[in-house]
Amino acid sequence: MLKQLSRARLIWLVAIVIVVAFFLYRWKAGGNDAAEYQTVPVERGNVVSRVSTSGSLQAVVTVDVGSQVSGRVQALFADFNSPVKKGELIAKIDPSLFGAAVVSAEANVTAARANVTRLTVTAEDAERQAKRASEVYELRLISETERDNAVATARAARASVDQGVGQLAQSRAALETAKTNLRYTDILSPTDGVVISRAVNVGQTVAASLSAPVIFTIAQDLRKMEVHTNVAESDIGRLKNGMRVSFTVDAYPGEPFRGAIRDIRNAAQVVQNVVTYDAVIDVDNPDLKLKPGMTATVSIVTDRRRDVISVPNTALRFRPDGAPPAGAAAATSGTVQAGGGQRREGEGNSRRKNGGESDDDAATPPVIKRSVYVLVNGAAVPREVITGLTDGRVTEVTGGELKEGEAVIVGIAGQNNGQRGGQQQQRGPRIL
Repeated sequence: MLKQLSRARLIWLVAIVIVVAFFLYRWKAGGNDAAEYQTVPVERGNVVSRVSTSGSLQAVVTVDVGSQVSGRVQALFADFNSPVKKGELIAKIDPSLFGAAVVSAEANVTAARANVTRLTVTAEDAERQAKRASEVYELRLISETERDNAVATARAARASVDQGVGQLAQSRAALETAKTNLRYTDILSPTDGVVISRAVNVGQTVAASLSAPVIFTIAQDLRKMEVHTNVAESDIGRLKNGMRVSFTVDAYPGEPFRGAIRDIRNAAQVVQNVVTYDAVIDVDNPDLKLKPGMTATVSIVTDRRRDVISVPNTALRFRPDGAPPAGAAAATSGTVQAGGGQRREGEGNSRRKNGGESDDDAATPPVIKRSVYVLVNGAAVPREVITGLTDGRVTEVTGGELKEGEAVIVGIAGQNNGQRGGQQQQRGPRIL
C-alpha cells in the first residue's frame, strides 16, 4: 500500500515538473518573439497630401425644352443623341384647335372693325343733327331742350365709337394671342447641342396648365463638362479655386482625366447630419468619352513636399510593451518656416504681455511633437520628432532627434499591426 502511494506521488511530481518546464519554455519563446521587431529604414522621399471625394459628371449648360401649350404630340423630329441647332423644329403639337382659334379671332376682328365703321357713321350723323339744331335754335324756331337733346345724342354716338375702337383692339389682341399659341405648337430648339433625354412619345398629350411639361433635355456642349463633388467640411478649407484635379470613372478604369476647380459653392448639403460642400470642377471632353451622370472618383493634391524625411504612420502609432503612452502629442508654440524647415521653439503658451497673449503666441501655429522608436542594439529606443505634412500613410518629419538611415520600428513580428505605412508597403519591413 505504501509502495503504491509513493509511486503515485512520484508520477504527480514528474507531471508537475513537465508542466512547469513547458510553461517556462513557452514563456521564454514568447519573450524571444517579442524582441523580433519589424523595422523600416528612414529615407527621403516625397509626401503628397490629397483630398479624395466622389462626384457626378454633368454638362455645363443643360436646357429643359417644354411646351407652352397643351395638346397632343403630333410629331417628333429629334431623339436621344440627336444633334440639334438653335431654332430647329424638334417636335410638333397638333395645331387643329389653335388654327381654329386663329380663324375665330380673325372673324371677331372683322366684326369689331365693321362695328366701329357703323358707329362712326352714326356719330357723324348725330353731330350734323346737333349742329343743325343749334342753328335752328339761334333762329328761335326750336326750344332749348330740343337743341340740348341733339347735342347729347351726338356726344353719346361719339362715345360709342370710342367703345367700338376699344373692342376692336381687344379683338386684335385676342387674334395675336391665338397666332402666338399656334406658333407655340412648333417646338424649336433654344440652343445648339445634343438631345440627352426625351420624355414624350408621338400621340401623348401634354398639359401646360400649371407648368411647362418637359419634352426634351438638351446639353449645350458635351466637349465642356463639369464635375459636382461632395467635399467634407473637414477638407473644404484645404481647397482653392484653380487647383488641379485628377479623377477616374468606372467606364475607363485606370485612365485618369484632368480638370481644375472652378468654384467652391457656399451652400451646404446636409445628409444624415453629414455636412458637405459642392466643389465644381471644369473638365475638357474632346473625345466625348465622358457622359452626363457618370460617377467620378476625384483626387485633389492640396500640398506637396519633395525630398523630405518621412516615416510610416504605423511607426508613429507603435508603442513597445511597458512604454508610456507617448506624451508626444504635446504642443509648444514656436516659429515654423514655410515648407517645413527648421522650427524655433518658443517659451510656451504661458508667456503673456500686459495680462494677455503675446503677439507671437497669437500668430504662431503650434509645433506638434511626437515619438517614434528606433532599433538600437536589439532594443527599442524612443526618438522625439516634429511632424509635418501627411498623406494618410506616411508623415513628413521636419525636426527632432530622428536621423536618416535609422531603423524605425513599425510593429512586432507575428502580431497584427494593422495597415502598414506607405514606405513599408513599398519596401517591405526588415525583421531584426
